[in-house]
Amino acid sequence: QVQLVESGGGLVQPGGSLRLSCAASGSIFTIYTMGWYRQAPGKQRELVARIRTGGSPNYADSVKGRFTISRDNAKNTVYLQMNSLKPEDTAVYYCHLGVVTGSIYWGQGTQVTVSS
Repeated sequence: QVQLVESGGGLVQPGGSLRLSCAASGSIFTIYTMGWYRQAPGKQRELVARIRTGGSPNYADSVKGRFTISRDNAKNTVYLQMNSLKPEDTAVYYCHLGVVTGSIYWGQGTQVTVSS
């Protein structure tokens, strides 16, 4: 069993910053990728950013230059630093973990609201 615990969501004004964290625990095989997806009301879940083991990060075009993803492999934790937030960034953000066996795990989601 794998658990993903997310933290760091909340309400922020446009132009502000938030940092999301996601810690993985449990029976984790070798991690292949960790990342973040988001889902806004009435929209499909979309990739925000992900980072593969030994690879470079990938970002959605809409967040390039504003968001930064990083990993602490020793802690099985992934972070998402979000700067210059916009109202259109409002969504539930989900942590995602993929392992080399092919299994995929999701966090419970954390709400990010960007509003004045």
